[in-house]
Amino acid sequence: MTKRNSGNSRRGPAGVSSSAELDAWIEAEGIRFFKIGVFDIDGVLRGKYVDRKKLSSAVDNGLGFCDVVLGWDLHDELYERVEISGWHTGYRDADVRLDLASLRSIPFEEDTLLLIGSFIGKHADVCPRTVLARTIEKAESMGFGVDAAFEYEFFLFDETPHSIREKGYRDLQTVTPGMFGYSVLRNSVHADFYHDLLEAMEAFNCSIESLHTETGPGVVEAAIRYARGLDAADRAAIFKTFTKVFAQQGDLMATFMAKWSNDYPGQSGHLHISLADLEAGRNAFFDEKDPDGISQTMRHFIAGQVKYLPELLSMVCSTINSYRRLVPGMWAPTTSSWGIENRTTAIRAIPGGAGGQRCEYRIAPADANPYLAQAAALASGLRGIEEKLELDDPIEGNAYEDPRAQSMSLPSSLIEAATALRGSALARETFGDAFVEHFAATREWEDREFRKTVSDWDLARYFEII
Repeated sequence: MTKRNSGNSRRGPAGVSSSAELDAWIEAEGIRFFKIGVFDIDGVLRGKYVDRKKLSSAVDNGLGFCDVVLGWDLHDELYERVEISGWHTGYRDADVRLDLASLRSIPFEEDTLLLIGSFIGKHADVCPRTVLARTIEKAESMGFGVDAAFEYEFFLFDETPHSIREKGYRDLQTVTPGMFGYSVLRNSVHADFYHDLLEAMEAFNCSIESLHTETGPGVVEAAIRYARGLDAADRAAIFKTFTKVFAQQGDLMATFMAKWSNDYPGQSGHLHISLADLEAGRNAFFDEKDPDGISQTMRHFIAGQVKYLPELLSMVCSTINSYRRLVPGMWAPTTSSWGIENRTTAIRAIPGGAGGQRCEYRIAPADANPYLAQAAALASGLRGIEEKLELDDPIEGNAYEDPRAQSMSLPSSLIEAATALRGSALARETFGDAFVEHFAATREWEDREFRKTVSDWDLARYFEII
């Protein structure tokens, strides 16, 4: 790995709540460049630089982003059969409000700040960040604060954006060889990379609690420190975006694909989540009288996640590639099941005591949009509390072979999952018809694009013999 310099290590400010306070901070910190952005339906950060006058106006009055940001896919191809954006709208500007709570200085760009925005007005209905914010507001109306943290696996390559295309994404050079999880040898040899990434994310207010090699050549796992509410997904989305920036600035490539190779396990984006009782000021998931510390609230919450996961799966596993990861024996769950400290189930209950009792949403892949993954995990759990759902006995041992777990089936493809979302009363009641129709249409588009493509598998399977 190339030695890195993390650059500007100043932290973003705390407590800036107005354009006047922002202006004072800019003066004190000597900030000269201003970057703003919004996250699209796939969780990709779309944004631009603005000058200081434009920034001040945008903080006070909002600004417009072309609604195509919500109307195109990962490669800027225009979606079909969507209402919120298209030629029929004239691709007008959609209103965006910048969130001062997201304010950060960018460690990789000297004297530069970042502000994240959310769509408002009509376009708020399909804005992933707003969808999560509204779900968190529902939790708060029920008396719960939402604490969450993401952990990501990503592969590192000694490649560039040009070289991977020249190679047709084949025969890529990983930064390290072989399977060597939790390797002190690897992280010591490449300590410069690890140290610089840790320092940079600390400066970015995306602190990493742990960082280690995973099983696979060049694969790294990072656990992001937990946060309350929307900030948890902001940290995750920023981490994914700027880890890729960080790697490319060091002449490396990072990928968060759910599964990039047939030979290695897929890449997860596990979500840890718990509820805080706002009135009592304690972890609502913990009950000291239960042998595993699992409260009745936690039981209802997990029961909701298990019941409604099949309906909301497309919000979590949102790409064609996501479903390549969901195969037995590859460290990813294949059923809507739960267990206590069981890494073969979709939901893992973690007995962590009063300070750490939580559940882990292990179904989530690294390529998930963190705003939508957190919204799905939270909404289903809250519905379980509302309905006082009873939780079946936990799966013990290997869920890949347990007959009871196998009866808890999940959609096996993106198009099947998108169809389930369209038919979900929970999704429509919680996220709204506009979101369900728009998001399902974008996933159906992704499926059509996939089916139009002749793959290497097709050629090897059929070209000569059929």
